[in-house]
Amino acid sequence: MKVVKPDYNSDKSKKQQVEEMFDNVAARYDFLNRFLSLRIDTIWRKKAIAHLKTLKPSLVLDVATGTADLALEINKQLHPSKIVGLDLSEQMLAVGRVKVENAKLSGKITLVKGDSENLTFDDNYFDAVTVSFGVRNFENLDKGLSEINRVLRAGGKLVVLEFSNPKSFPFKQIFGFYFQFILPTISRLVNKNSGNAYKYLPESVKYFPEGQEFAKHLQNCGFSNIIVQPLTFGTCTIYVAQK
Repeated sequence: MKVVKPDYNSDKSKKQQVEEMFDNVAARYDFLNRFLSLRIDTIWRKKAIAHLKTLKPSLVLDVATGTADLALEINKQLHPSKIVGLDLSEQMLAVGRVKVENAKLSGKITLVKGDSENLTFDDNYFDAVTVSFGVRNFENLDKGLSEINRVLRAGGKLVVLEFSNPKSFPFKQIFGFYFQFILPTISRLVNKNSGNAYKYLPESVKYFPEGQEFAKHLQNCGFSNIIVQPLTFGTCTIYVAQK
């Protein structure tokens, strides 16, 4: 599997580059996401969380939480006792903490800086783990998935929401053109520091092991009962797996 980095000219690790990239775009990240996705990302998040309703988790970990969009939606839909949001980018977390505080949920949602491949939580700790548009950014995919499996309790579920590549005409062509040309151009106009982030996005999606290939990674890392659910003509996919 090809390791895709935001900047191939840098000697820094992918992990360090991803952290810096999201620190740079944090202030405008939410606006760009809503604008560039036409708010479809909010629908995708709701569909992903719906897979956890029957589980009724009490303790949830949201990996790559960013500005806490998914964590806030988890609280709204599932009402767990505690949600921990984890991310590499302190600037993204800072934006998220303001949103959590404004929602008066600081006592319920905790946002912490951390590495998905080196989780500091005990074994079998969480009822559910979610990752929204973050597994592409793992430096070592299997290590990250194995760590998630470790902190999940037996019977707990992982829900991953990630971009994928449409296969059918004309959606494949439209998606490719939008990702390669429209998205980077608009993002640069809105935020001069966002160039790398939105050039990195299409390449990271292109080389991500999507669909059944990603399901194999989940299986190899100890997960079972894997569901693969494509959304919106294959532009995004929900993966559900159980420990």
